[in-house]
Amino acid sequence: MTVEDLKAYGADTAQGLERCMGMESMYLRLVGMIPGDANFGKLEEALEAGDLKVGFEAAHALKGAAANLALTPLLTPVSEITELLRAGTQADYAPLLEKIRAAREGLERLCVQG
Repeated sequence: MTVEDLKAYGADTAQGLERCMGMESMYLRLVGMIPGDANFGKLEEALEAGDLKVGFEAAHALKGAAANLALTPLLTPVSEITELLRAGTQADYAPLLEKIRAAREGLERLCVQG
């Protein structure tokens, strides 16, 4: 995975690198940890169980990680679901979960390509 790969993915790499003090290796290492974040599973399980509080906590953690690394394709749907869960909104979360899954899988593909 390279910074160029992340730009093509849609990440704001300039902002992400700035948050990592310009240290490209640190930025790429941190980005590489995102697909394996346990909060993805916690979010899905919580929503399947109807537990909006736990869902919010998982989504909020994912939002923070995606925001800090400026991973816009992931940040956008995670931010949306976070705010719905913060408000305790009963909704069909499946479309947002699918967007989050797709963004995670896209990032995961970049991470495993070497």
